[in-house]
Amino acid sequence: MSRRIKRMNPKPRSRDERDDARPFKARSAKKAGPRPGAKPGAKPPRFAAERAERRPPKAALEKAALEKPAPAKPVEALLPTKVQTVTVTADENNMRVDRFLEARFPGLSFSHIQRVVRKGELRVDGKRVDSKDRLEEGQSVRIPPLKLDVPKAVGELSEAAQKTLKALKEMTIYEDDDVLVLNKPAGLAVQGGSGMTRHIDQMLEVMRDAKGQKPRLVHRIDRETSGCLLIAKTRFAASHLTGAFRSRSARKVYWALVPGLPKPKQGRISTFLAKEESEDDTIMRIAQHGDEGASHAVTYYAVVETAGNKLTWVSLKPVTGRTHQLRAHMEHIGHPIVGDPKYFNIENWQLPGGLQNRLHLLARRIVIPHPRGGVIDATAPLPPHMQQSWNLLGLDASRFDPIENAPEE
Repeated sequence: MSRRIKRMNPKPRSRDERDDARPFKARSAKKAGPRPGAKPGAKPPRFAAERAERRPPKAALEKAALEKPAPAKPVEALLPTKVQTVTVTADENNMRVDRFLEARFPGLSFSHIQRVVRKGELRVDGKRVDSKDRLEEGQSVRIPPLKLDVPKAVGELSEAAQKTLKALKEMTIYEDDDVLVLNKPAGLAVQGGSGMTRHIDQMLEVMRDAKGQKPRLVHRIDRETSGCLLIAKTRFAASHLTGAFRSRSARKVYWALVPGLPKPKQGRISTFLAKEESEDDTIMRIAQHGDEGASHAVTYYAVVETAGNKLTWVSLKPVTGRTHQLRAHMEHIGHPIVGDPKYFNIENWQLPGGLQNRLHLLARRIVIPHPRGGVIDATAPLPPHMQQSWNLLGLDASRFDPIENAPEE
C-alpha cells in the first residue's frame, strides 16, 4: 500500500530537478559512506555546479598539473664527494684507469680525471698510476674528493646543443644502439688540450642519456687526420670494442699521399718509437729496443697508384697503434706524408700547383667485430682537400686497394 501511495503521490519536481537527481542517486548507492569532510546527516549537493566546486573532476586536475608543473628545486652546478675506496670488479678487469673513473662517475670531465691522476690523488693498492694503466680485478682504488658535473635533465636542447647534435649527425657514417662511427673532419681534435674549446669528446656531451651516460671514445686519430672514428654509445660496447683493439682484431686502413715512389711497392716497417718532447712541440722519434719509453710499432704499406713518379698514393695498415705511428714511419723510409707540419722535412721540395699544404692522411676504413655479433665495416670518403688533389693528379679513388692482403701481425 505504501508503495502505491508513493507512486501516485510523488513530490512535485521540475524536469531539470529530476534529471539532476538521477545521477546523484546512482552515485550515492555506490558509495560506502559519506563524503570526506561532510557534516553528519548532510545530503549530497543537488547541482553539478556545486559538485565541480567542491571536488574538481580528475581530468581537470590532470590538465592543471600539465599546464602548471611544480617548480624544480635549484641544484648546484657541482656536487662534491668524499674520499672513498672501491674494489675493481670482474667486469672492470683490464679497464684503463681513466675509463674506470668515467664509468663510475659519468658526470666527471676528462680534464678533471687527468688532473687527479696526474697529481697522484688517485691510488691503486696505495701506489700512483697513469691514466692509461690497466686495472685488475680485486685491486683497491682510492678515489679522492671529486667534482661531478651534474647531468643535464633530459629535455629540450638549447640552440647551440641542437647545432652540435646536427653536426654530429652530419659526420655519422654508421650508427646503431651500441656503436657510432664518425667521419671526423680534418682540423677537429678528438680530445681537448691547452686552449682547446671544441673537440669531439666535448661535442658528445649533447648525447648524454637519461642516466647521465655519454658516448665514449674507443680510439683516437690526430687532429689533422680525417676519417673513421669509432665511438661506443654504451659501457657494454666500450668494453668489447677496447678489447678488440687490445687483441688486434680491429683492422684499420689509411690512405696517404707521399712524394716519390716507395720501393719495394709493398713492404713492412718495423721500428721502436719514443716520444720526444720540447717546449714547443712533441714528436715521435725512431728509437732502439730498450730505450726509455720506446714501444714497438709495425706498419704495412702498399702503393696504390702513382702520379708521374713525383707523388704516390699509398695505403697503410697499422698493426700497432702508437702516437703518430704512420707519419713517423713514412718519414723513416724517406717518404713523409704531404702537408705534414711535423715530419715532412725534404729540403727544396715544391708542392705541385693546386694542391693544398694540408696533411694528406685519411683514416679510410675500420673493420671490427660488433659487440653483439657480426662485423662493423665503415668507410670514410676523401676529405675535400684530398679529393681536390686526387682530381688534379688524375688518381682514381675507386681502384683496388692492395693493402687488403697485408698480414695481420
